[in-house]
Amino acid sequence: MVAAAPAMGAEREARACAAFYGATGIAQPVLSCLRCLQQFAGSTAKRCKDKHLEEALLLSRTLSDALQALGEAEARPLLRCVLAFQMEATDSSSSFQKLEQIVTQLAVGKEALLAQEVGALLTGLAPQGEVLSPGDLQSVCMFMEESSLGRQHWRQNLAPLLQRLATTLHWVLHSQPTPGGTWGYLAVRACLQLFQALPKDVAPLVWSTEGKSEALQSLLGLLLEVAWGKALNKDTRLLAGTALSMLVNTAPQPERGASAVLALFQLPDRGAGELKFGELAVEAPRTLETDGLEKLVLTRGLLTCCKTDILSCQLESFTHKACLLLDMVFPAVCALTKEHKDCHYYCFQACALWLQRLRDSLPAVWRLTGTRVLDQDTELLRQLTHLMWDNAEMPVEGVSEFIHSSFRLLLEIYHLECQHFQDHERPLYQQMLQRVVSMPWQIKARYVPLCAIVPYVGSQQVLDAYPDLPQHLLSCLSTNHLCPAATEVYRALVRQQCAEGQDGQQGAGTALAEQWALRWLPLLSQGLRSHLPILQSNVTNHLLAWTLRQLPAAQAPLAAQFGGQDTASLRAWISLLKAQQSVSGALPLQDGMLERLCCCLGAREEGIRLAALGLLCCSPSTNRPLSATEVQLLREFLPLNLNCDSSSFRQLLQAAVRKALVRLRDSSLAQLRGKVPQGAQPSWGEGQLAQAVGFVEWLLQLSIASLSPASNYQRKKTALLLLAAVLETCTDTWSPARKKGQPPRTMAMLLSYARQSGCWDFFSRPNLLALLSCLQDSTNEIRDLASELLVHFFPPTFPEPITQALFQLAQDALGSPRVQEAEAGAVLMKTILQKSDSGTMKSLALEAEASLTLPNRGLCFAQHLLHVLQAQYAVACQDLLRAAATAPMHGAIAALRRCLLQVPEVATSMRAAELAQSWQEFLTHLVTTVRDITSLLLGALQSQQGPGSNEQAAAPSFADMGNAIGSLIALGKGQGQEEEDEDDSVLLSEEHSLILTCCWVSVKEIGLLLGGLAELLLDPALPSGSEPLLPLPTLQVAARVFQEILLRCRHWGAVEGCSMGFTKFCAALLNHPDTELQAIPQTMLEQGLEALSGPRSSSITRRAAGFPMLFLCIVSGEDPAQARPLLALCIQTLLALAATALPQDWDQTLDLPQVCALHVLQTLVRGTGLGSALLRHAMPMVALALQGLASPCWAMRNAAIQLFSALTSRLLGQQRSRGEGSPAEGVSLQAFLGQHPELGAVLLSELRAATEPTPRGPCLRPALHAVLTLLAQLQPGPDGPDRPSAPFLEPLLGLAGSPIYAVRAMAAKALVPVVPLPQRQGVLMQLSQQLPTAPRQVRSHNTVHGHLLQLRALLDCPPGTDGLSAEALRPVALQLEARGWLLTPAQRCPLVRAAFLQVLALLPASFSPSFTQSIHDAISAELGSLVPGAKPGCTEPQVGLAVLHQTMAHFVCSQAAWLAGAEQISAVCALLRQPNPDVQLAVLSWVITREGGTCEELEKALRLTLLESLGSVLRERRDKEFLRLYLEALLHLYRDPSSWSQEASRKLQGSLAACLEMLLHMVEAECPGPDLLFQALCATSLLLAHWFEDEDSTLVERWCRALEECSRSASSELLRLAAARSLQTAGADVVQRSLHNTRPLLVPVALRLINVGIHLLQDEEREVRHEASGFASLLRQDPSEPLQDGCVFVQDNVGLLGLLQLLLGEFGDNSKTFDLLLQHLPILDLRGIVEELEANKATSLYKEDEPNVFAEPAILAQQLLPVLLQLLEKAPGSSPLRASALRWLAAAGPGVLRDLRYCKHCWSQGAAARGGMKALGCAKLHVAVNVLLARARLVARALRVLGDSAAAVPGLGCGAQELEQELVMVQGLLAQHGLAPAPSQSDVPEELGPPRLLSGAA
Repeated sequence: MVAAAPAMGAEREARACAAFYGATGIAQPVLSCLRCLQQFAGSTAKRCKDKHLEEALLLSRTLSDALQALGEAEARPLLRCVLAFQMEATDSSSSFQKLEQIVTQLAVGKEALLAQEVGALLTGLAPQGEVLSPGDLQSVCMFMEESSLGRQHWRQNLAPLLQRLATTLHWVLHSQPTPGGTWGYLAVRACLQLFQALPKDVAPLVWSTEGKSEALQSLLGLLLEVAWGKALNKDTRLLAGTALSMLVNTAPQPERGASAVLALFQLPDRGAGELKFGELAVEAPRTLETDGLEKLVLTRGLLTCCKTDILSCQLESFTHKACLLLDMVFPAVCALTKEHKDCHYYCFQACALWLQRLRDSLPAVWRLTGTRVLDQDTELLRQLTHLMWDNAEMPVEGVSEFIHSSFRLLLEIYHLECQHFQDHERPLYQQMLQRVVSMPWQIKARYVPLCAIVPYVGSQQVLDAYPDLPQHLLSCLSTNHLCPAATEVYRALVRQQCAEGQDGQQGAGTALAEQWALRWLPLLSQGLRSHLPILQSNVTNHLLAWTLRQLPAAQAPLAAQFGGQDTASLRAWISLLKAQQSVSGALPLQDGMLERLCCCLGAREEGIRLAALGLLCCSPSTNRPLSATEVQLLREFLPLNLNCDSSSFRQLLQAAVRKALVRLRDSSLAQLRGKVPQGAQPSWGEGQLAQAVGFVEWLLQLSIASLSPASNYQRKKTALLLLAAVLETCTDTWSPARKKGQPPRTMAMLLSYARQSGCWDFFSRPNLLALLSCLQDSTNEIRDLASELLVHFFPPTFPEPITQALFQLAQDALGSPRVQEAEAGAVLMKTILQKSDSGTMKSLALEAEASLTLPNRGLCFAQHLLHVLQAQYAVACQDLLRAAATAPMHGAIAALRRCLLQVPEVATSMRAAELAQSWQEFLTHLVTTVRDITSLLLGALQSQQGPGSNEQAAAPSFADMGNAIGSLIALGKGQGQEEEDEDDSVLLSEEHSLILTCCWVSVKEIGLLLGGLAELLLDPALPSGSEPLLPLPTLQVAARVFQEILLRCRHWGAVEGCSMGFTKFCAALLNHPDTELQAIPQTMLEQGLEALSGPRSSSITRRAAGFPMLFLCIVSGEDPAQARPLLALCIQTLLALAATALPQDWDQTLDLPQVCALHVLQTLVRGTGLGSALLRHAMPMVALALQGLASPCWAMRNAAIQLFSALTSRLLGQQRSRGEGSPAEGVSLQAFLGQHPELGAVLLSELRAATEPTPRGPCLRPALHAVLTLLAQLQPGPDGPDRPSAPFLEPLLGLAGSPIYAVRAMAAKALVPVVPLPQRQGVLMQLSQQLPTAPRQVRSHNTVHGHLLQLRALLDCPPGTDGLSAEALRPVALQLEARGWLLTPAQRCPLVRAAFLQVLALLPASFSPSFTQSIHDAISAELGSLVPGAKPGCTEPQVGLAVLHQTMAHFVCSQAAWLAGAEQISAVCALLRQPNPDVQLAVLSWVITREGGTCEELEKALRLTLLESLGSVLRERRDKEFLRLYLEALLHLYRDPSSWSQEASRKLQGSLAACLEMLLHMVEAECPGPDLLFQALCATSLLLAHWFEDEDSTLVERWCRALEECSRSASSELLRLAAARSLQTAGADVVQRSLHNTRPLLVPVALRLINVGIHLLQDEEREVRHEASGFASLLRQDPSEPLQDGCVFVQDNVGLLGLLQLLLGEFGDNSKTFDLLLQHLPILDLRGIVEELEANKATSLYKEDEPNVFAEPAILAQQLLPVLLQLLEKAPGSSPLRASALRWLAAAGPGVLRDLRYCKHCWSQGAAARGGMKALGCAKLHVAVNVLLARARLVARALRVLGDSAAAVPGLGCGAQELEQELVMVQGLLAQHGLAPAPSQSDVPEELGPPRLLSGAA
C-alpha cells in the first residue's frame, strides 16, 4: 500500500501559526513573513516565487533576534510552518535552498529544536514497510541533497530508509503497470543521492561481512533489474547505472571496487547466476531479454562518477597489466558507438567522457603500464582515430559537440604523453593535418579537428599546408550549417596568431593588426561587401565584432576598404560602424558620418537600413540617452518603414525600437531619480526628459493610426509589433512568463510624470477601438496579436456597451461561411471571455439561460457556444446547403477550441474540484455532438445522412463526392430546379464550394479540438484522485471520431489539421499511467494493420486520403525517451506485408495490401515527429524499396520510388540551401557508410549485380538508377587505405558501358563521391587510357560515351570546390591529345564528339599549342560547313548533331572569354552572324547564362555585333523564341548603363528610329506573349535612352503610353516589372531632358512618367517596387547635373516622397501636375458603403480580391495632401493652375460637402448603431472616410486661397472658415467611433518631409 501524505499541509500550518502569534509582540513581522510564504506557494511563475522568497528571507533576518529570546515552545510553530512549506517545495531546488536559508536563520540558537522537527517530519514520511509516494521520494532526495539536518537524520535512520527504498522500488517494478515512469525514476534517484551523500555509512553495509545489509542487497538486485531493462524509461536506466557506480565508489580499497565492476561487466555474457558485489550476493537479472543497452548504462555510469583510482588500478585476474579504463571500458565504448543507432548521443558522450577520464588518469596509467598509451603504432590510437573520423559527420543532435571535444582531448593526451616521454617527433599532427586538407571543403567534419590541431602546430604551418583555407571559410560562411565550424576555425587561427605575435613583445597591437590584415583582410572585406545576405550577415555577426575585440587596431585597415558610395561599400561600412559601437561604446555622429548614415537609413536594401537603425537604437549601456539627432532620425525613419513586406525585417525593426525605448525609459528613470545617465551631459535636464516622453507618445499615436483597416497587412503587423514594444517597455504590467524585460520597480514614477504631461494614455478609448478593429482582420497573425495585447495589457474588463456590441458581432461572424470571418468570430469570443467578469456576462444574450446559474463564467460561456453549435447542427440535419451558407459549424467549433484550450482561467476552472462534475457533463455532451457532426458531414459526402449511418471503410472518390453534393444542392434548392444544373461545368459552383468548405473546415476543427482537450486534460502532471473529466467511454468516442475522419476523408487540409489533433490525442493517452487509456491507440493501430492487410472493395490510400496518417499519428505519440514498441510493431508488420508475393491476377482499380504498406511506410518516413527513431529500420526499408522497383505491378513501382525518395531525404538530412545538388550539401560517402554499414552492402550488391555479365547480354535493373541517384547526392570523403568507398569504384566504372543513357549519366555523377581528391588523377588516367586511339579500336560507342561522361564529371568542379592543378592534369591531357580523332568526323557519333569536346573544355591550360590549334581547326571545319554555299560536312541528318554544334559554339565562346584574343573574339561574332539557328541560340544562351568573371573585350564586341544586326533580326522576325533570346542577350550585355559607347551610337545611326518603330509596333499592336513583350519593352527603353532626335517626340509618347498600359494593376507581374525596369532605364533621362527649357514638348510626357512611377512604387510585388525606386533614385540628383550611374538606390517610400517633392519643386507651376495628383485620391461612394453595412446581407463564400492588396489609398492621400495644399498656395500667381483648381472645386466641392453632412447625420445624435462594430473593421469605409477628410481639407484650402473666384462655384454655399469648422466637428464625431484620428492628431504638415532622409547623399 502507498503511504498517505503528511497530515497537515503548509496552508493550514500557516493559519495555525498566524493564530498562535496573533497576540504576541512579534505578530507583525511573523504575519508579514507568513504572507510572503503564502504568496510564494500560490504563485505559478518562478520569478514571482523567487521574489516572494527573497522578501521572506529579509524578514527572517529581522525575526531571528526576536525568536532567540523566546522559548522552544514559542519558536516551534514558526519553524514547523516554514518546514511545511519546504516539504511542499521539494520539486524546486532553488526554492528549497531559499527556504533552508530561512529556516536556518530562524533557528539560530535553537538548532537542536530544528533537528528534532526535521527528524519528526522525515520520520512521518512512511511507516515501516510501506511504499514511498513520488512526493515522499522527492522529499527524501531534496533533504538528502540540500539539507545538512536531513542528511544527519538519514544517517541515523539508514537501515529503515534502505528498507523503504527497497520496498518502493520493488513495488514500482513489479506491481505498477508501467515501470520506469516518474515514480521509478525518483526511487532510483533517491538511491543515487543516498550513496553519494553518505558513502562512509553505506560502505560497511557492502564491503564488510559483519555489516552486510539485506535491504541494500535487495536494493542492488532491483537496481540491476532497472539497468537490465525492467524499467522501460531510458533515463531511469541510465540513472541506475550512475547509482551503481556511486555504490562502487564506497569501496574501501580500489581493487575491491574494480573487482565488483569487472563482475558487472561480465554479467551480460555470463547469463544467469550469482553476482558477487563486495559482500553482497544477488541473482543476475533475467526479467527481460537483454537489449544491449545495459552495457551503455554501466559504461556511462562508471565514466560519469567512478573514482579515478578504481578505474586505473591493476586488475588481478588478467595476465598483463590491465585496468578497467583501458581493458574493459574502452572496448565497451567502441562497441557501443557501432551498435546503438537510437542512443548515439549517450554513446558518444561516453566516448568523450572516456577520453576525459583517461587524461585525468594518465599518471596512474603510466605507473601501471610503464609505456605510452597513444604510441604511434598502438591499436588503441588506431581505433580511437577511426571511431572519431567515421562518426564526425553524425547528423544526430549533440553528437558533433562530443566528437569535437573528443578530438581536443585526444590531441591534449597525445601532447602530454609526448612531453612526459620527451618525444619530439609528433607524426599524429601531420597525419591529421594532411587528412583534413584532403577532404572537400563542404564536409563539416574537416573543421572540427582543424580547430583542435591549431594550438599544437601553429597558425603559420596550418595556413601554409592549406592555402585555400580563407576562401573555403568564406564559402562555409555562406552555408548555414557550416558557419559555426568556419567561425571556430577563424577564431582559433587568429587567437593563435595573436598568441604567437605577443610572445616577448610589448605594444604589438599595430603589428598584429598588420599581420592579421595580410591573411584575413580580403576575407572580411569580401564577406562584408557580398551581395549574399547570409554571407554578409554571418561575417558581421560572427567574425567582425570578435575581431575588433581581439584586435582593436584592425578597425583602420577595414575602414579604408569601405569608403566608396556604392551599395556594397555602404553595407560594409555600416556593419563595421555597428560592430565598432558594440565593442567601444557610443560613436559621435559627425557631419560626414551623419550624412552617410542618413543615406543608409534611406537605402533600398533592407539589411543596410536595419544596420543603420541598429546603430541609432543600440548602446552597450541601456541607460545611455538618445541624442536629439537620433530621436529626430527615428521620427523620420519609422513612418517610411511601416509597410515593409519582409517578416524578418519587421521582427528586427521591433527589436531595434525596443532597445531604443529601453534606453529612453532607463535614462528617464535615472534622471527622475536624480542621477545623470551614462553618456549624458550634466545639463541633460527637463528638455531631454520631455523629449523621451514625447517620442514614446508619438510612437504610440503612429502605431495606433497605422492599425486602421485602411492600412495593408504589412503596416498593421509592424504597427502591432511596435505597439507591443511600447506596452512591454513603458507600462508597469508584470509578465510572469517572461524571464527578461520586466518593468523596473520605479516605473510608476515615470508613468506619473508622463501622465501629468498629458501623455501615455495607453488604454484610451481610441486605442481600444483601434485594436478591436484588428480583431476583425482577415489574417490570423493580426487578430491573434491584437487579442494578445488587449488581454495582457488593457484593463481586466471592457466597457459593457463595447462588450455587448462585440458579442453581437462575434455571433454574426460565427455564422459566416467565410473561414476568415468565422475564425475572427472565434477570436472575438475568446477575447470577450477573457475581458469580462460575471457582471458583464449576465448582460450578454447567452443561449443557455439555465447556465447563468453556474458559478464559473468560463463554463457558462462554453455552454453557450455548445448550444450555438447544437442549433447549427440541427439546421444542417434539415438542410446542409442552408447551414453551409448561414450557419456553418466550423466557427462555433473554433470558438470552443480557443475558449477551452487557450484561456488559462478556463483550464484552471477545469481542475477545480467543485466544478468537476459540471465540466465532465459538458465535455461528454461536446464530444457526443462533434461525433454526430462528423458522421453527418462525412455521411453527406457519401450520400449518407445522419449519425449512425452505415460507415464505409474508405474515403469516397471525388466523383462520388460530386454526385452527393449535387444531390444536397438539389435538395436545398428544391426539386424543381434540378434541371438548371444539367450543364457539366468544369468550375465548382458556389453552392458546391459552400458545402465542401463547411465539411472540410468543420472536420479539421473537430480534430484540433479533440486533440487539444486530450492534451490539456490527460496531462500526467495533473493532480489525481478526482473523477477524470474525460472518462474512458468519452475518450473511446473521440477515438472513433478520429478514426472515422482519417478513414473517410480525402481533403488534405482536413486530414492535416485532424492529424495534428490526433497526434496530441495519442501522445496524451500513451503517456498516461492508466493502462486502459494506453490501450486505445494500440488497439486502433492493430485494427488499422488488420484493415490494411485484409481484402477490400475500394481504394483507401489514394492520394490525399488520410489512412496512412492514422499510423503516423499513433506512433508519433509514443514517448521518444522510451523504446517505441508501437513503432517497431508497425514497421515490422508493414515490412512483412509489403514483402509478400503479389497475387497472380489483381484488380487494378483496387489497392493491393503490399502497395498500401509501402505508402504507409513512406508516410512514416516523411513524418517529422519520428526523427532518428526510424534510422534503425532504414536498411530493411531501403532493401524493400529497391525490391519494389522491380515489381511487375505499376502501383508497386510507384509506391516504391516514393518510399525510396523519402528514405533518401531522411538518410541524407534536410536540404540546407536552395538548389538541387548544391556543392555545400550532403555528407561524405565515407561518413554515410560508417553510419549505415548494412546499407552500404545493399547498395553495393545492387551495383555488382548490374555489372555482372549475363549470357543473354545486358538486362534491365529497375533499382539501379535509384541507387546511383542516392550515391550522386553524397560528397567525396578523405583518402585512406581502408576507405569503405573503395569497393564502389569498379562497379561504377563498369556502368560506363550501359546501353541506357540515363544510367551512364547518373553513374558518372555517382563516381564523384567515390573518388577522393588524391585518387582522382589516377582514375582520370585510367579512364583516358581506356578511350580508343583509332576508329578501329571502338568496340562500343556506349562505353566510349560513358567513359567521357565520367571524365567530365571528375573534372567538372563547381565554383569554390577543390580541383586538380593544371600540372597534375597534364598527363591526362597528353592521353586525350593522343585520342584527338574523337573530335573529327572520323568519329561518326555526334554525341561522342560533343562529350569529348566538353571534356577538353575543362582542361584549357593543359594542352599543347598544336593540339589547341587542331581543336580550333576541327570546330572551324564543322561549323564552317554550315555557311551557305560551303561544302556540307555531313550529307544526312544525324541524331545529336544540334548538340554537337551547340557544344562547339559554347567552346568557342568560353575560349574567347578565357584568352581574350582578337581572333577568338571575331570567331564568336562570326558565329552570331551564321544562319544556323542552333549555333546562334547556343551563343545567345551562353551570353545570358554565363557565370563567373566577365571578359570586357568580348562583351564589347558582342554588344556591337548584336546592335548591328538588330534591325535585320527585327525585320525578319524569324522565330519568337530566337527574338526573345536575342533581345535578352542584348539587354544583358547592356545591364550596366555606362557600357553604351559612341561606337554603339554610330552602329545604330541610321537604323535606330526604325528599330524603335518596329519594337514599339510589336508592343502596341502584336500579342507576342508576356516574355517577349517584357524584352521588347526593355529593349525599346534601352534604345530610347540613347536617342537624341528631340524634334519628334511621337516615339517617346508612344513608349510612355505603353508604360502606362503595362503598369496598370490588372497587368501581369512580368509586364509591370518591364514597365518599372524601362522607367529606370530611360524614364529618368526623359524627365531630366524635359526640365531644360529647350525641350518643352517632353514636359507632359515627363509628368506621365512620374505618374507611372508613383503607381509602380505602390505595386504589390517587391521586385517591381525596387525597380521603380531606381527611377526615383536617379531623379533625386540635382536636375541641373547629368545623371550619375553610381547613385545609391533608395527605399520605395523615400523614392515616392522624392517624386512628390520633384513634382512640387520642378513642375509645380504646370496645371497638369494638380490634375495628375488628384487622380490618386479615389472617389468612393460613402453613402453606398454605409447602406451596404446597414443592410447586413447574407455573406457570400468568396470576396472579390483587390487588384493591388499592397496599395493604401488612405495613406497615399495623407502623403499627397501637403503637396496639393502647397500647389494650391501657388494658384493665385499662376493662371493655368488657378483655372485647374477652380474646375476641380466646381466638380468635387459639392460632393465633398454632401458627404461631410451625411457623416454628421450618421454618427451624431446617438445614431452610432449604424454598422456598429462591423463599421469599425470595414476597410472600404475607413478608406472612404480618410480620403473624404483629405479632400475636405483641400476644398477648405481652395476656398481660402481662391477667394472670390471660389465663392461663385455653384453648389457649395459656404466659406472656408465654415467648412473648416464643419470638418473639425465631423472628424471629432468619426474619431469617437474609431473611424478617424482625432482632429489634433491629423494636422498635416505644410511642408513635405522628412528632410534628412529625403536629402541624404545619393
